[in-house]
Amino acid sequence: MSKLFASVDEVTQRLAASGYLGSVDIATAVFLADRLGKPLLIEGPAGVGKTELAKAVAAATDAELLRLQCYEGIDEARALYEWNHAKQLLAITASDSVGWDSTRDHVFAEEFLLARPLLAAISSPTPTVLLIDELDKADVELEGLLLEVLSDFQVSIPELGTVRARRRPFVILTSNADRELSEALKRRCLYLHIDYPSAELERQIVALKVPELDAALRDSVVTTVGALRQLPLRKVPSIAETVDWASTLVALGARTLGREVVRSTLGVLLKYQSDHRVAIEKLALDPRVDGLE
Repeated sequence: MSKLFASVDEVTQRLAASGYLGSVDIATAVFLADRLGKPLLIEGPAGVGKTELAKAVAAATDAELLRLQCYEGIDEARALYEWNHAKQLLAITASDSVGWDSTRDHVFAEEFLLARPLLAAISSPTPTVLLIDELDKADVELEGLLLEVLSDFQVSIPELGTVRARRRPFVILTSNADRELSEALKRRCLYLHIDYPSAELERQIVALKVPELDAALRDSVVTTVGALRQLPLRKVPSIAETVDWASTLVALGARTLGREVVRSTLGVLLKYQSDHRVAIEKLALDPRVDGLE
């Protein structure tokens, strides 16, 4: 199996070139997942860059990104494969004069198979990043389907046999930890927890994504968002929302982070009215928010 990265430093450099700034822990986990050929399970709060990491790995390695978005009720037909019943019916109708045994063998051939993300990743002969996103939102039964894929990189299809990986995909699973994942699944994966970035790293991210924002205002943005994350909010601002807020301030032509600017743009950061009330009350009193006028 060919390796995608030669060192941890190379991971850091290539992810940065793809627009993703991560910690040494993140780069190390990506390197080890590649070197050991193991899936990488990433847990952490929503909006800390778990999904973006998968996209960045795909971009950094010129690989195709195949994404399985998990949700309650997702089943084998959406995750692995299903048969093209309409095409099978047409084939059966066209072969009325042929015996059923022959027809059955024909309609359960690969040409009638609709590959979903798991099977598509296993079947791909080219570099592929398989993203199994928000696995904790799916039912426990889906984890059982994943065990064969994640341990042996193969899929068993009763009508066709076992499809083995032509080239192992780089697999990333993400979870917001809304429910505990099974021990059997965790044993097959390397584990990485991503939390909100340090203030210094978030400043670097904002500088990369919104270079038009001057350094003083960037510091105020990161300080304010950091203070908001300490409040008892229903949903704290994500990294993406920090970047959106920085872009908002550029669009408004704001030169300083005054209280009126903060109040009028809170909707970029906070998505619940109760959170707005908490922020407006606390930001006025919190001495840590020294960027406010």
